[in-house]
Amino acid sequence: MLALVNTNEIVPAIAPIGLDYTACAARAAGEDVDIIDLCLADEPDAALGDYFARNNPELIGLSFRNVDDCFWPSGAWFVPTLADTVKRIRELSEAPIVIGGVGFSIFAEEIVAFTGADFGIRGDGEQAVLSLLEQLRGAKRFEQVPGLVWQANGKIYSNRPSWPRPLSLPTSRDAIDNAAYFKRGGQCSLETKRGCDRQCIYCADPLSKGSVVRLREPGEVADEAETLLKQGIDVLHLCDSEFNIPLGHARAVCEEFNRRGLGGSLRWYTYMAVTPFDNELAESMRRAGCVGIDFTGDSGSELMLSTYRQPHLAEDLAHACKLCRANDIKVMIDLLLGGPGETRETVAETVGFIKKIGPDCAGAALGIRIYPNTEMARIVAAEGPPQQNVNLRRKYEGPIDFFKPTFYISEALGVRAAEVVKEVIGGDKRFFEPMSDMAGEAAEGAACRDHNYNENIELVEAIDRGARGAYWDILHRLRCG
Repeated sequence: MLALVNTNEIVPAIAPIGLDYTACAARAAGEDVDIIDLCLADEPDAALGDYFARNNPELIGLSFRNVDDCFWPSGAWFVPTLADTVKRIRELSEAPIVIGGVGFSIFAEEIVAFTGADFGIRGDGEQAVLSLLEQLRGAKRFEQVPGLVWQANGKIYSNRPSWPRPLSLPTSRDAIDNAAYFKRGGQCSLETKRGCDRQCIYCADPLSKGSVVRLREPGEVADEAETLLKQGIDVLHLCDSEFNIPLGHARAVCEEFNRRGLGGSLRWYTYMAVTPFDNELAESMRRAGCVGIDFTGDSGSELMLSTYRQPHLAEDLAHACKLCRANDIKVMIDLLLGGPGETRETVAETVGFIKKIGPDCAGAALGIRIYPNTEMARIVAAEGPPQQNVNLRRKYEGPIDFFKPTFYISEALGVRAAEVVKEVIGGDKRFFEPMSDMAGEAAEGAACRDHNYNENIELVEAIDRGARGAYWDILHRLRCG
């Protein structure tokens, strides 16, 4: 028997899509699978105790979605809580523990060492967990398990990441209570592909999902959407890194949705790169049910776009907004302020440009979360000893450690960088402002002004009242009506 535990207790409740796929794949292979969902449990610790008092699984899998909330200055780090969960399960069961998930895959070896788990799976879990079960029952040749990280003789060993091609995922989506997540979280998700081949200096997606884009068959994606519709879930978020890369796949998915008439009963949101994007895709997306796009805009300054290695220009972002307006699709632009070379002038250039092109809303996120093995980490290394780097911000003591939430904010913005950004925004309600970066200065109602979804009470209450959709869209409606 395989026991899978959802360790993510963030609210609003976000359905553990990877755990759902993995559990469905294991059941399809003939395995008995139990789900212990700590997010939906009224008393998570009691839920663990009750389950293990009655069951003795062969393997316990822990899903770990987020290492932290990626927002400065909250600096919330979730790895210690994961370690506490591993410790608690150790007290209840002697079965080996394996950790997986997007968050885990970014820091696979570090998390195995920190938590003391027996195993981890870096990359896709659907096939890897079955391979691990096979080895636990047989020769224990762990070097044959895709993506496996394990401890033995005081050392940690790592196999190549589990990024199988071609990509095919279960469409049954019946291992977790998606209806409960829809009620508590306001949306559910599906993936049309995995992996990202873009070169953005800050992004960890290529580390967790691979740098090669792996596509699902459009018919399989549509089958899954229909399955969720039958469960009463009619608002989805397509959680690909960027839906429109490659462009042909996005068109093919929309064509399949349109062929089946899904746009009449389904509303969905997605993340997208600014380019490639044309009217043909925008029109097809709208007919297929798309109501909102969150663009990876990053900046309106050509200097900063070049720094971030974005292939689009500011004028491409303006064009994308026009296409969405023409096709009745809401627009969110995610900005990334404070990177190398950012100044008050480049912030003002970006904010002024966004005001001019007029999206529905824009997230003025301040600070770049630094991940090892990214270009951003190499830039920091080139700037000299991290401990003396005045561009780095953190909430923890001791040596600089990118395993913990560590952010880059250009020193040119000064010690009160958030106040600089807020001053430039000038109270424009279309912008989700950054949180104050000075101790004790988080203003009342900040959860609605910024767009950190973690423990966002206004957002949770709106969903409880029946709001559905992407969180940026719900927050925008709360602010602007």
